[in-house]
Amino acid sequence: MPENPRAGDLRLEFDPALPISAAVDEIRALIAAHQVVVVAGETGSGKTTQLPKIALLAGRSRIAHTQPRRLAARTVATRIAQEMGVEIGDAVGYQVRFTRQATRRTKVKLMTDGILLAEIGHDRDLRHYDTIIIDEAHERSLNIDFLLGYLKQLLPRRPDLKVIITSATIDTARFAEHFGDAPIVEVSGRTYPVEIVYEPLEHENDLVDGIARAVTQLHALGEGDILVFCSGERDIRDAADAIEALKLRNTEVLPLFARLSAAEQDRVFRPHPGTMRVVLATNVAETSLTVPGIRYVVDPGFARMSRYSARTKVQRLPIEPVSQASANQRAGRCGRLGPGIAIRLYSEDDFLARPAFTEPEILRTNLASVILQMADARLGAIEDFPFVEPPDRSQVRDGLRLLKELGALQEDRASKGREHKPSAEGPRLTKTGRLLARLPIDPRLGRMLVEAGRRGAAWDVLPIVAALAIPDVRERPSEKQAEADALHRRFWSEDGAAHAAAGEAHGDRDPSDIAAIWRLWDYLRSQRNELSGNAFRRMCRDEFLNFLRIREWQDLVSQLREVVGELDLDTNAPDRDADHRRRRAKEPRTASGHTPDWEAVHTAVLSGLLSHVGLRDESSTAPKTQQRRGRRPMAEYLGARGARFAIQPGSAAAKAEPPLVMAVELVETSRLWARTVAPVTAEQVEEVGTHLITRQYSEPRWSVSGGQCVADERVSLLGVPIVAGRTVSYGRIDPVVARQMFIQSALVEGQWRTRHHFYARNEKVRAEAEELEERTRRRDIVVDDAAIHAFYDERIPADITSVAHFDRWWRDKRRVEDDYLDLAMADLVDDTDAVDADAFPDTWTVGPTDLPVSYVFAPGAHRDGVSVDVDVSVLNQVDPAPFTWQVPGLRDELATELIRSLPKAVRTRFVPAPDWGRRALTWLDDHPDRASLAFPDALAAALGALSGEPLDATLFNESALPDHLTVRYVITDGRRELGAGKDFESLRKQFAPRLNKRLNAAASDVAHPGAKKWEFGTIPATREVDRDPTPLVGYPALVDQGETVGVRIANTAAKASRWQARGLRRLVMLESPDPTRSVFIHLSNAEKIALSGGPYANLNALLADVRLKATGDLIAQHRVDPDTIRDEASFRRLVDMVRPDAAERMQAITRVAARILTRHAEVRAELARRPEGETRDDITAQLDNLVFDGFIAATPEPHFTRLDKYLHAVDVRLKGWTANPARELQNLSVIAELEDAYAAAVAVHEVGELPAAAVEAGWLLEELRVSLFAQSLGTAQPVSAKRVRGVLAALS
Repeated sequence: MPENPRAGDLRLEFDPALPISAAVDEIRALIAAHQVVVVAGETGSGKTTQLPKIALLAGRSRIAHTQPRRLAARTVATRIAQEMGVEIGDAVGYQVRFTRQATRRTKVKLMTDGILLAEIGHDRDLRHYDTIIIDEAHERSLNIDFLLGYLKQLLPRRPDLKVIITSATIDTARFAEHFGDAPIVEVSGRTYPVEIVYEPLEHENDLVDGIARAVTQLHALGEGDILVFCSGERDIRDAADAIEALKLRNTEVLPLFARLSAAEQDRVFRPHPGTMRVVLATNVAETSLTVPGIRYVVDPGFARMSRYSARTKVQRLPIEPVSQASANQRAGRCGRLGPGIAIRLYSEDDFLARPAFTEPEILRTNLASVILQMADARLGAIEDFPFVEPPDRSQVRDGLRLLKELGALQEDRASKGREHKPSAEGPRLTKTGRLLARLPIDPRLGRMLVEAGRRGAAWDVLPIVAALAIPDVRERPSEKQAEADALHRRFWSEDGAAHAAAGEAHGDRDPSDIAAIWRLWDYLRSQRNELSGNAFRRMCRDEFLNFLRIREWQDLVSQLREVVGELDLDTNAPDRDADHRRRRAKEPRTASGHTPDWEAVHTAVLSGLLSHVGLRDESSTAPKTQQRRGRRPMAEYLGARGARFAIQPGSAAAKAEPPLVMAVELVETSRLWARTVAPVTAEQVEEVGTHLITRQYSEPRWSVSGGQCVADERVSLLGVPIVAGRTVSYGRIDPVVARQMFIQSALVEGQWRTRHHFYARNEKVRAEAEELEERTRRRDIVVDDAAIHAFYDERIPADITSVAHFDRWWRDKRRVEDDYLDLAMADLVDDTDAVDADAFPDTWTVGPTDLPVSYVFAPGAHRDGVSVDVDVSVLNQVDPAPFTWQVPGLRDELATELIRSLPKAVRTRFVPAPDWGRRALTWLDDHPDRASLAFPDALAAALGALSGEPLDATLFNESALPDHLTVRYVITDGRRELGAGKDFESLRKQFAPRLNKRLNAAASDVAHPGAKKWEFGTIPATREVDRDPTPLVGYPALVDQGETVGVRIANTAAKASRWQARGLRRLVMLESPDPTRSVFIHLSNAEKIALSGGPYANLNALLADVRLKATGDLIAQHRVDPDTIRDEASFRRLVDMVRPDAAERMQAITRVAARILTRHAEVRAELARRPEGETRDDITAQLDNLVFDGFIAATPEPHFTRLDKYLHAVDVRLKGWTANPARELQNLSVIAELEDAYAAAVAVHEVGELPAAAVEAGWLLEELRVSLFAQSLGTAQPVSAKRVRGVLAALS
């Protein structure tokens, strides 16, 4: 084969056994004639190793050759260098992540496609290369698709650039079409016929048995090795156990998957004469690696595929059926050495129903990393990028969303608040984004490093980031899982890490897998320093740690440390010299000997995992049903955008179940699991997630304790409620609203705690203005709150939003103008001239007493109107008549309403009522002598005089008056309210016992407990007790106590008179000779019988009552005023006057009593024969009121003598009842109405304390009964129902 002179001393030979060797000249010519050439051929055709040499032969000298995997880049470079007879790193080199074996002399550089993509950032036209080979393009990885798209844009700018696309014979036309129908060269592989056998499983769970059965069948066929495709490591282990259990002769079982070490992978490629090998591999063996010696393939038809979930924003690894193309690739593995057999553990119909090709990675992955590189390289809007197959727009949005989450993209002002949309020039990077683009790691991990640098924790976070970028160094062999777990748990706490160095495996749990990674790193550094190389390897093996991955971890940490130094990420380092930091970064690190700032570390890691934050759902651990005791349900976490996940059981946080966590990975298998978890706080989330946080606020409210407007804040991160119900100041949210609420709530409504003098002065003025409204019963006098708000709003600076702000401002302002915020009455009252304050006095003078007056304007409330405070001590001294006149300001209205309460027939004489009311008040002003009357009486007199027709004051219906026109009395004891009401006499009755008690206690020198003769000295008519402000006045009097007579203090003069009369009567009787025996001797038998049948307990009791009445009658007969008997001398004179006539008077009363009781017995007997009903009830009540135990002494003259006539009238009524029941019913209705009215009128008085007018009203009712039911008997005075009603009205 001729060599190109430009190739120099390079050996460019082509193995004739390789199928591509036959097409060298054709490919060389196509490269010369076309910018793009597509070379299609199956694995084994030689295209990967021979194309770079063909390009050199075609005169190309700077060739970039990409591989999808690092292992392939390294091994292919080594193979090409061997074939060309050069050292690796010279004419042929390679570059993978963090490793570069190439120089300026390198003509062929193998690299991962990611490395070439990264070079675009600093070499936009790829001027370092004149030829680019994109190998294994059929895999359609993410990076390959972006390279193909970018090269399509680049080729017009680089007409000298040659691009060679290699692919298996899968959809090559798509690549040719992408580059304008580029020529395709088909290179046939060295293949033999492959027999396809379909052996579908009965059940999916029979997979391992199906593999074992297929291997047994193929093993019996003899020569050649067996390649079994499995979907994952667990399936490989299960299948290996099943095959080894078959104990097949001369058979070796080997696993092959990406996580195996290089040494374990190399075992597959080593010769094994005399032994049949069963290789259990993942889909890595489909195209990337050619396993030698394979004659048979077992294909279960499944593979674990990386697929991005648009719903949960999680990169999943589900097990899915492989495509037809992948199935054919698998079958083709056994046709290279000779005819092969491929057993498919599924049906042919299943095969035909599968998609023809595997979906490109760009259609099932997150595009964030490459979008970041594109943005850094300024490749324009992603929507305009020429993809081989444009990714789904939702995937593009998710990539942009992740970059926004990481704070890598600048916020477009036009789209702020909406989903991020890049501009026509493409997304623009922030400072953070530019740093991320220069970090050769996943953007999430890069974000952690950037944040760590800002927090001075870069060196602590760096090994954590490196660990998250590689497979886990901790191994968990299935046969020793418990032992491995126990050793790995040592790093779950600080104590555990310390015990690890001592060979112990215990310590308290720290629920942070992130901290566990750092402790493991620290432990490995210390062990590496203390142990030899072999001892360290043995330690790793014994503690289930993968030595090679640890080496990779260490290398990656070293490389990242250099990047951190070069990018100046360690911004908090004390030495600011960049060169010094770079030198420091390259220095090897030993065990730290310190504890990291875990808050800074976790915050830095959180910055890359904001969409992986979860809040514990408390309801998820509650038992769903009543069941037996058992394990508590595993806690679920509410994640971003509605996702729900649980912490993987192997995590340090699994049992702790922190309230808020972050997860490095969310992987969906049987459920969504969080792996590598650590607890975080809401404060940490708010620190690094401000750009993603949504804050919602409740309605603002005023906080008295805080002195500011506040609201409840709800903080959400991508739908996760980080903070719920936190109280925050509203001033930073909406200062205008906060200021308005401060003025309204604090200054206007008084909801604040202050000692400012201006405010106290303003409150006093406002109280005076509001009191004026209450007095005048007008709501149009005082300005509303809005006017007061405006007053303060005009004077207070705009930046004052809280009490604290105000205090600081006012502290200086008051020194200059202390009255700056003072309210004047003119500021509060609209028309001060329209209000007569004197018409609504503060006090009401009644006699010598000034009573406080208060006003309430609250229609419908019990306190509405005028209230007068009356001390219980002066309750007996106050005449209620003046209060009926009301205060001057309400007197016009009172007069008007009283006129309106008149019966219609009378009311029509006084229309319009307001005019007549004012005329009447004018008349009363001219007749001051009427001022002593109750106002209804005075008003009646005035109206009668003005109209010329007399008016009865009882016609006024005072109960119809509006409540506020009736004075309310508040009874106090000087300190507190005792009671209140509008009926003065009822209150007087209610509080009389209290007043009596106080009076008797205060005048104990006058009061006497009781005696049977005069032992009281001189009894004063009044007793005044000094009290402030009003003296307490009492009225001493004799009190009838039955067997004795005492002295007590009455609260009114009228009550004292009644007490004195009864007490004096009893004492005169006790001091006089008893004529009872003489009277008894002179009684006839009939009289004795009549007297014995009365209501008294016995005859002696009756005669004692007769004697008491006789004594009273004689005192009255001698015209002695009981109130004048105040000393023993006057008392003795009275006794002497009464003594001579006592027996005779007693005899006369006894005979009258006998007649009364005889008549009473007859009437009772007749009544008993009558039917029950209202009449019988009325007569029974009447008899009970006339004749009772003690009625003789209790009934004064002349009513005692007329009792017989009243009883006679009852007898006549009973006879007339039968004769004229209609008349009885008519008269009964009249008397019943009046009896009810009388009962209501006297109800306010104490029992036995009726005033004389009330007593006479009762006897007038008895006369009315005679007039109604026994008119023939005649009455003692003119009487009618109308007259009785008038008397009762006056009594009320």
